[in-house]
Amino acid sequence: METSRDDFIIAVRSAFLKKGAAQRFSLLALIIISFILLSLDFFKFKPIDLFRSVTKDLIYRGSFIASLPFKSVNSSIIIIKDHFILYENYEKIKKELNLIKTEKRESKFLKTQNKELKNAIKDTLKQERESIVAKVLLDKKSPFLKSVVINKGTKINLKKGMAVLHRGNMIGRIVEVNYLSSRVLLLSDLNSKIPVKIEPSGDNAIVSGAGNNIGTLLFLPKKSMIEVENLVFTSGTDGIFNEGIPVGKIIKLEDNFFVEFFEDLNQLNYVNIIKYEEEKN
Repeated sequence: METSRDDFIIAVRSAFLKKGAAQRFSLLALIIISFILLSLDFFKFKPIDLFRSVTKDLIYRGSFIASLPFKSVNSSIIIIKDHFILYENYEKIKKELNLIKTEKRESKFLKTQNKELKNAIKDTLKQERESIVAKVLLDKKSPFLKSVVINKGTKINLKKGMAVLHRGNMIGRIVEVNYLSSRVLLLSDLNSKIPVKIEPSGDNAIVSGAGNNIGTLLFLPKKSMIEVENLVFTSGTDGIFNEGIPVGKIIKLEDNFFVEFFEDLNQLNYVNIIKYEEEKN
């Protein structure tokens, strides 16, 4: 048993010694081969030059082929990055364009409002009696009840019954007054009834609302000589409205005369209120 163990140890040691000798021989062989290859550069032999050229070509081609995947990946990364940059620029430009469009629409809206306000102020200056400009806040619509709420009230001494105009034409009267707002009953409301005079015949009548942009004539004289396109004005017989405020024109529908109002009562933004002072006894 002991002899066998010693033999095994001796065999292992011999193997390591042999391996070490082989490694030293391999290292020496590599040094000699490297020296020979380096020495070949000093000799100009065609076979050697051809071998060197072919070897270099193989190395260069192999390096090129080996680098293709990396170049492809790098190129793909650049393309994807450029795509995201382009998309970000597109979104940025899109937002800027939408902002410009919004500002343009707002500018047009403000210009339109400014124009309407200027016209309302001009109408105010044309009135013989004191008048003020008010903005329409709410439009209360129903099939037959027509009224609007304006942003002026008792704070500036508005009172019930005051005439309300748009572009110099009669559109209604104040029927409810609060401190900072008032409600205007439009001519088209069923409850609206105002005294008018028809020119050139001079006939007096009452215009009653019918729920649309056309008024009904009440108490028209039987022998009236009115015709289509005759003009209708306030008569002033109620003692509240000024005489001669334009209301509309005469039209004929199914052999009956009606009044077509000058103003579209569904398109009101700014109005004029004709103020009056109560007579003191």
